[in-house]
Amino acid sequence: MHLGLLVLFLFWTKSCWCAPQHGCEPGDELLGRCGNSVYEEKPTCTEMNLGYCNDMEYSRTIFPNILGHRTRLEAESGAEYLLLSVIHGLLNGECSPEIRLVGCSVLASPCQNDKMIKPCRSTCEALRKDCIHAFEAIEMAWPYFLDCDRFFASDQEGCYDPLAGLKARQELAMSSLSPEEPSTIIQFTYTSNSQMYSLLKRTAAKCSHISHVYSIGRSTEGKDLLVIEFSNNPGQHELLEPEVKLVGNMHGNEVLGRQLLIYLAQYLCSEYMLGNPRIQTIINTTRIHILASMNPDGYELAASEGHLLNGWTNGRTNAQNIDLNRNFPDLTSVFYRNRRSRHYRIDHIPIPDAYWFGKVAPETYAVMKWIRSLPFVQSASLHGGELVVSYPFDFSRHPHEERMFSPTPDEQVFKQLARTYADAHATMSNNDTERCGASFYRTRGIINGALWYSFAGGMSDFNYLHTNCLEITVELGCDKFPSEAELYPEWKRNKEALLSFLESVHRGLKGVVKDVDGNGIKGATVSVRGIRKDVTTAENGDYWRLLNPGTHILTATAKGYSRVSKRVHLPHNMNKAGRVDFILEKVPVEPDIDDHLFPTVDTWDRFDPYNQFERYGEPDVSEDGIERQEKPWWWNYFSQSGISPPNWLLRNV
Repeated sequence: MHLGLLVLFLFWTKSCWCAPQHGCEPGDELLGRCGNSVYEEKPTCTEMNLGYCNDMEYSRTIFPNILGHRTRLEAESGAEYLLLSVIHGLLNGECSPEIRLVGCSVLASPCQNDKMIKPCRSTCEALRKDCIHAFEAIEMAWPYFLDCDRFFASDQEGCYDPLAGLKARQELAMSSLSPEEPSTIIQFTYTSNSQMYSLLKRTAAKCSHISHVYSIGRSTEGKDLLVIEFSNNPGQHELLEPEVKLVGNMHGNEVLGRQLLIYLAQYLCSEYMLGNPRIQTIINTTRIHILASMNPDGYELAASEGHLLNGWTNGRTNAQNIDLNRNFPDLTSVFYRNRRSRHYRIDHIPIPDAYWFGKVAPETYAVMKWIRSLPFVQSASLHGGELVVSYPFDFSRHPHEERMFSPTPDEQVFKQLARTYADAHATMSNNDTERCGASFYRTRGIINGALWYSFAGGMSDFNYLHTNCLEITVELGCDKFPSEAELYPEWKRNKEALLSFLESVHRGLKGVVKDVDGNGIKGATVSVRGIRKDVTTAENGDYWRLLNPGTHILTATAKGYSRVSKRVHLPHNMNKAGRVDFILEKVPVEPDIDDHLFPTVDTWDRFDPYNQFERYGEPDVSEDGIERQEKPWWWNYFSQSGISPPNWLLRNV
């Protein structure tokens, strides 16, 4: 009797198929990582009918698959397939389509003679090495089904490389390019956010020896605020090399500046590769940072409505309905209140603590951290709706006067900066040019911001009063959202102006403030007699002071050091910045004087001191003492789809 039962049991186990036993690792079942290990169905080859995987190099797959999905419908209903369908947008086009192709090779592995062919482990490991940072950037865990040890095979076992076809096509495309020709081709069309990210990354990859991209943060809806940098030593600040930034699309419906900066990045790359001496000089002597879109959420809304209303559409504000150019700390009012105080410093005015208790947009927060992190010398913010260059102050010195001339101590330098762009523009300084409503006849295309119209909380005023950076606002034309047919003509009108602005940072004076041992002094103050706005030295003691031609008296001092003054003459025909170094000796500190002259750690360095902006990121503790972790921004993609929550995508779970 027992022998008969044993024979019957062995016959039954032989007649059914057992799925590959991957083993459930601790906690995997709770995380949704474990499928059923035993299926009644025998695996069979079937046609590939998964929409997001239909471009694979094979046409037949197998079910049940390696993840335990019994049918195509079950696979399409899972979080794994949903992730593959949205991964391009989540990662802003990075590692696309590689992630999707490798994921499809797991979800729908190739099938031959009713046998599964696993994807290659070496391909998975290379992909993880190249792309793990993109997942970390959005606080997403590496997907469990891309575990290189569990679902992939070695070359010796026999495996399939899901990226072989893609690599072959890329190599063929590269081989068709002439080495003498630039590989960056400008297409004068509008770009979506994903297209912009991909284009900037490809541009940086083509010119990797002079360029790289980095993110300064994310928008309200989680889109990257992506910067492309150009320098002969990208990623590093070099002693005495000035840093310039260009910002576009602060208002999402003002789109021309965004496109011009994308074209500028491509132009700088291709012309440098072609050996253009002017472009090579600019990049070899200047560190350039380009933020093409400060408001990608607003742009997406404006782009959905199109250009027929010339940009007078939705999308000006961010996704929180915040006007980003009214969201910066109002330091101009602080300046007006204290300007008559003899010892009050009007440079590097700290951010008032009260500011952080208001509504601070994530885009504003990211840009403020960016501005504070690098020693920017000058900047331009590109807008639309008029044809003029305005410069600080933007907020009137009389709060009840909406149009009042309100100059900064650097009025003459600002006028020269604005004039540089306007005069190099094809039509901006021409009094015969048709304007959009305002009249700039007397000023030939430039104007003091508050004299045009006054507003508080602007980015240009913040740059000037909180840092060394001088920023102008460039209004590019009447149409905020011109038709695509106008993009190339607008590029021709603005190209020379953009290049001239980049070159204009090499005017005035620069130098290094050192101690007697030759060490640079960080945070030293360099002042110019007659201009009540000082600059401070960077990490290695270097400084830059934009000045017009003439005779100037400079004074350098630092806390605990002597004061040294020098008389300098800048001739009109100088085509580069003059250099003036200072050597300071140690002296006893005089607290009564220094307290007025020098910012302290408790003032300027206080940035979001009460963690008001990031407080939502701290764990929430329930009544039973269990932490409730705030879900990342991308969680809504999955929580609203009706599928089982993919907790395996959460980090530290």
